[in-house]
Amino acid sequence: MQDAMPEDEPPQDVPPAERAAPEDLAQQIAMLEAERDQAKDQALRALAEAENTRRRVERERAEALKYANVPLLRDLVKVADHLSRALAAMPQEGLDDKARAFREGVALTERELHSVLEKHRAERIDPLGQPLDPNLHEAVFEVPDAEHPPGTIVQVLETGWKLHDRLIRPARVAVARAP
Repeated sequence: MQDAMPEDEPPQDVPPAERAAPEDLAQQIAMLEAERDQAKDQALRALAEAENTRRRVERERAEALKYANVPLLRDLVKVADHLSRALAAMPQEGLDDKARAFREGVALTERELHSVLEKHRAERIDPLGQPLDPNLHEAVFEVPDAEHPPGTIVQVLETGWKLHDRLIRPARVAVARAP
């Protein structure tokens, strides 16, 4: 049988140069614990960064879907304006049957286009009588007007449109000013 080795003495098969003093072992343990803590901190930071990136991408994706049809709506709004102008240019009275049918067709097309725009959550901005809001309205000119307070919209040249909270096109307006 082998004799039991006392616990205070290092094993005999380890050369004396490789035997570490207890102070050296304590330093190595402290160094390894510091490296472990640093690696843990880096891993936690990387996880947090990945989670922030995931949230940002999800938010950007949702916004892109929410406003994806803005370019199409901008083009359709122009068509709605043209239909409105065509109706305004046609008299309502004194038309023969063909002209009346044509006017009714244009009016029906305009209503249907407005319905499609509203179905896709495009909202009209018709600010007549409201104070000028530079975030929603574009003042084209001022009109001397004693009936309305200065800064009030007295004429709408083009209705504005917005999608959710994003402006598609500002309303082009005339604003009252003191005479």
